This record gives sequence, C-alpha cells and structure tokens, in this order.
Amino acid sequence: MTENDEVPAETTQEPFSKKTLTVEPLSSKVVRNYKLIGRPISSIQSQEPSTTEVVRESTEIEGGRESHARIRRVSYWGLAVVALIILIVLSLGWGRYSLSPLGLVRAAVAVFVPTPASWHLSAAQETVLMQVRIPRIFAAVVVGAALSGSGSAYQSMFRNPLVAPDILGVSAGAGFGASLAILLNFPFSVIQLMAFVGGLIGVTLSIGIAQFVGRGSTVVLVLAGLVVSALAQALISMTQYFSDPETTLPRITFWLLGGLDSVTASSLWLPTILVAVCVVILYAISWPITVLAAGEDEARSLGIDRRLVWGLVLTATTLMTATVVSVAGIIGWVGLVVPHLARSIVGPSFHRLLLASLLIGAGFLLAVDDLGRSASSIELPLGVLTAVIGAPFFVALLAKARHQWL
Repeated sequence: MTENDEVPAETTQEPFSKKTLTVEPLSSKVVRNYKLIGRPISSIQSQEPSTTEVVRESTEIEGGRESHARIRRVSYWGLAVVALIILIVLSLGWGRYSLSPLGLVRAAVAVFVPTPASWHLSAAQETVLMQVRIPRIFAAVVVGAALSGSGSAYQSMFRNPLVAPDILGVSAGAGFGASLAILLNFPFSVIQLMAFVGGLIGVTLSIGIAQFVGRGSTVVLVLAGLVVSALAQALISMTQYFSDPETTLPRITFWLLGGLDSVTASSLWLPTILVAVCVVILYAISWPITVLAAGEDEARSLGIDRRLVWGLVLTATTLMTATVVSVAGIIGWVGLVVPHLARSIVGPSFHRLLLASLLIGAGFLLAVDDLGRSASSIELPLGVLTAVIGAPFFVALLAKARHQWL
C-alpha cells in the first residue's frame, strides 16, 4: 500500500441503546387475571384496576362479610327464641295430669274462631292449664332469666367465674326474712314481702361493711357478702330451732329448698315488672360493663364512671335476685352455670352475653321444673334438682374453658 492510497474510513457503529431494546414487561398478575389468549396487550393494560377500584372492591367484600355475619347472628337468636317457645308449649302438656299438644292447639284455635265442641277443654283441664300450668311456666321463665342475668352481670363486673347472684348475701337474707315470716304465721303475700326486704338488707349490710372497712374494695365486698351470708344462715337455723316441728318447720324447710308450687297468677305481676325494668337497665349500660370487665384502666381512659356503673349493676341485680327469691325460694347454680354456657357461645361482650343468659336461663329452669314435676309421683324440690344437674355440668364447663378463665 502506497502513501497515495486512500485509507478506507473506519466504519464505527454505535452500540444499541438499552432504551431501544427494553420492552416494558407485563406483570404475571395481569397475565393471570386477564387471560392473554387472543387479546391485545393494550386492552389488557388499560383494564388493570386502579387503586380506587381495589379499595372499593375490598370495602364491598368486607361489607358483604359483615352482612352475612349479621344475618347469621339474627338467625341464631331467632332459633333460640323459637326453641324456648317450643319448650313452653311442650311444658303446658307435661305433668301428672297430661294434656296433649294437639288438644292445646285446638283449644287455642277455639278461643278465636268457632270450632266443634270437642275442641274445647273440659272444666278440669281448663283449671289445670289456667290456674296451675301457665302461672308456673311463666314463673320458671322469669326466675331462670333473672338469676342468669344477675349472674352474668356479677361475673362480668367482678371478673370472677365463681361469682353467683347470692355472693353478697341476698339469697341468705331473703331466706331469713321468709323463715321469720313463716315462724310468725304470716300469709304468703307477707312472706314474699319479708323475703324481698331481707334480701335488700343483706346486700345493704355487705356494701356498708365494704365501704366502712375496705373503702369500696372489691375483695372486701366479696368477703363482707360471705360474712353476711353466714350470719343470715345462722339466723335461719335459729328460726328452724324455735319453730313447731309439725307445722312451721316443714314449711320453712320446703321454702328453703326452692320451688314454684305456691305461685299464683296474681303474685307474678309485680315481680315480672321489676325484673323487666332491671333487665332494661343492665342492657342500657352493657357497653360500660364490657369495658369494665376488660379492666379499670381501660374504663378510666374512656371516661367511664366506675362508681355509677357499679351502683347501677348492684341495684339492678339485687332487686332481680331478691324478687325472684321471694317468689321461688332459694334456687342455686342457675346464676353460676348458665352465664358460663352463654359466654362460651356468644363471647364476653355483655350485650350479647346478657341476652343469651336470659334465654338459656329461662329454658334451663323451665326444663328442670318440668323434670321435677314429671319424673316422680311426688314433686322434687327445684333447688335440689338445679344443684344435682348444675354441679357436674359446671365441672364440664370449667374443663372446657379452663384456658379462658384460669
């Protein structure tokens, strides 16, 4: 090659830029969600959901779940009410003087529409139904609901699973008032009144001792209730010692055992009204009770007046328990066992716990009363049956829920 020969210009080629080779990838999620087969990429990218749509979709899903849960809860409550109504209808026919369910349905229809004479109840059947069965069943429902509702309120406020409605001496005080009235040969209406007053005095003494000794301490309040109960039991024993062994002593003994055999329709109106008012009060303060059951620090941070809530709970539960004890005598274990069962079903939230306790307690005591008046030729005491059935049942509940309470 000579100097005159032209040197061919060196051809240089710029490297490809990354920008020209980069293809924006599609996310695998878009590929899965939008089925790429046979569809253009632009349409797929344009259909990718925005943030607003995702939020709206998640909100709709959560709303649907809440609505399904609400429907499920309503259906459960409806089934519980229907079950209680079925038990009431069946209880109308159970007993030593049996009444067929079909005959009861025919008699109910005959009240409203003209029917054949065979559909009507006989005079004896009507007497048994109207003067014995209906008042007794109604009393069992009211007493069971009141004891269970009081027990649920006490257990939530004291945060103790072993607390029952008689923890502050209301049952023992009512028992002494009734025993004293029976010893003095007072009529049944005065016996109920003195039992009611005795229950109120027992709780008042317990609260007074707790305020004087422990300045409102919960532990001192429970101990004061135990002291008052022991004192009332001693006074009951004194009335039994001085009573006539042929007349008044059996009456005192049977009253203390508990039962619904002396209940009449006229004696149930005032107790039912008192129990209903107290249940409304407890339900109205269900949210503060739930917060206090979680801890006093949480209640204080939310501005809940602890003294006011405690005062309302003690007043309502005392009135309920004293009222039903004056009607049915001392019936134990209902206010202890039923709240445990209700809590295991609906949880610790008090507005649900109270309603569940009312329904289960009413059905439980009604079933026990049916057993007591149907299982034997003589009527078994209601307080004895609740103890026999409730004690092993309570042990089973403790074994199941030991991680929750212990």
